[in-house]
Amino acid sequence: MADPTPRTPPSGGLRERKKQRTRDALIRAALELFTEQGYEATTIDEIAEAVDVSQRTFFRYFSNKQEVTFAVQDMVEARFLEELRARPADEPPLPALRGAVLTAWDEIGNAIASVIPVDLYMRTFQMIESTPALVAAHLRRFTELEEQIAQLIARREGLDVDVDPRPRVLVAAFSGVMRVAGKVWGEGQDCSVAAIREVTQSYLDHIGPAIETDWRGKGTPRAGHEHAHDQA
Repeated sequence: MADPTPRTPPSGGLRERKKQRTRDALIRAALELFTEQGYEATTIDEIAEAVDVSQRTFFRYFSNKQEVTFAVQDMVEARFLEELRARPADEPPLPALRGAVLTAWDEIGNAIASVIPVDLYMRTFQMIESTPALVAAHLRRFTELEEQIAQLIARREGLDVDVDPRPRVLVAAFSGVMRVAGKVWGEGQDCSVAAIREVTQSYLDHIGPAIETDWRGKGTPRAGHEHAHDQA
């Protein structure tokens, strides 16, 4: 996975602000072209031309098309990991994961919008899901992220992740829920950050009930309606 570069206010003056604007413009141009005409059909020359820069300039910021595709996702993942590291040390693992992801979504919307429109973020998600080469990359990245999270959880709990399977098992369940929530959001009509946060919260709230041994006689809860509370 590419080294995440969170969107933070540059501190180096005009030169750094100009570099950040160029990087953001390349991301937006690339994602607009990918979602309009297809990932495979888009060339780096077209991306550079859309921003009125050279191909050489593109490569100063990104190694290839795949890296620019996942640039905003890198930012989102970096923000989540930052929030997870900041959770109270005595908080149990699952509430820590839940709180970190919901807090990250509370704050990441403006950061995404500062680079690309949120609806473009959703269209990019849909484009990735329908592009075989990117699906493979997405799954590989997700696997790497899962291991980072499992190692972080293990350190929080004073465990050896290679001896105690619980951190990896918990993170596998958490990641599965996040993938389902993302898929549901991507197929919906509401592309807002508030919508993905609501879907994510609802699905995370179903982890406990879903692993109960007896589902009979409990009714069928509707995602997004029975859990209005926020434990973040």
